[in-house]
Amino acid sequence: MTAPTLTTPRLTLRPPRAADLDASLVFWASDRTRFMGGPLDAAAARSEWDEVSLQWARHGFGMFVLTRHGDDAPIGLAGPYYPETHPEPELGWNLWNAADEGLGLAGEAVVAARDWFFAATPHRTAVSYTHPDNTRSHRLAEAAGAVRDPDAPCPYPPPVVIWRHRAGGSA
Repeated sequence: MTAPTLTTPRLTLRPPRAADLDASLVFWASDRTRFMGGPLDAAAARSEWDEVSLQWARHGFGMFVLTRHGDDAPIGLAGPYYPETHPEPELGWNLWNAADEGLGLAGEAVVAARDWFFAATPHRTAVSYTHPDNTRSHRLAEAAGAVRDPDAPCPYPPPVVIWRHRAGGSA
């Protein structure tokens, strides 16, 4: 499958490119990743980027790089993530700059990526793993129609709040 490009009212969601690496490394070295196991050193951040980039070739789906219309600079990621360590696909999201938070961009992106994922693959469900203190991600998951699923298997050490997404956008 060739990775598609999706559009929302304000964003373009496209596959990762090598040119996105530097912005990703800056993000992973920052405190913005504190709810995602970071900050990471350069080698670990590079490994994370490589895994994100390989998802498309491995599964025919993966996370999308988010850009604003008319500007190809990456501002974050959203979409399905399914490394070998995960028991099922994860629907993830992040914004790389604090100035982009609170504008609804991550929610806009994750709904578009989720809907594409369920329409383009045989998967009917996905999870999101969030840190208990990441209230912004909890609100985004709820707004996207996800419900808490404490019984879902989890590849991360506790504490983790797990959200369940289902095809059709409903819990």
